[in-house]
Amino acid sequence: MKKSPKPVVDIIIQYGEGIVIISRKNYPKGYALPGGFVDYNETLEKAAIREAKEETNLKVRLIKQLHSYSGPKRDPRLHTISTVFIAKGYGRLKAKDDARDVKVFKLSKIPKLCFDHNRIINDYKKQLSGKLK
Repeated sequence: MKKSPKPVVDIIIQYGEGIVIISRKNYPKGYALPGGFVDYNETLEKAAIREAKEETNLKVRLIKQLHSYSGPKRDPRLHTISTVFIAKGYGRLKAKDDARDVKVFKLSKIPKLCFDHNRIINDYKKQLSGKLK
């Protein structure tokens, strides 16, 4: 049987003076954007809203899609295709589900992230400055 990439969503959640970054409980461990796998019969938008709530306890209002990322090696576990959303977060920030911890980082202080999430943040910064259309 032929293998296919798995769809995932990642969310850049604007909250307070920065964006929300989780510390992952599971492999690969480290910091990452909130996100996860899209369930069967679920839209990308619903998956992003669900994953944001599951990992950060925040309700989110999706603002727009940033971009899709499909590099076969972007996730060391398997080939994933991520659709990244920009969202505004509301509520009380709290680590849940497979997030060990959750923090807000200013864009100028983003740590090294898992997967290709630093590239995603760089594209987000370019989009904010008008250099990414």
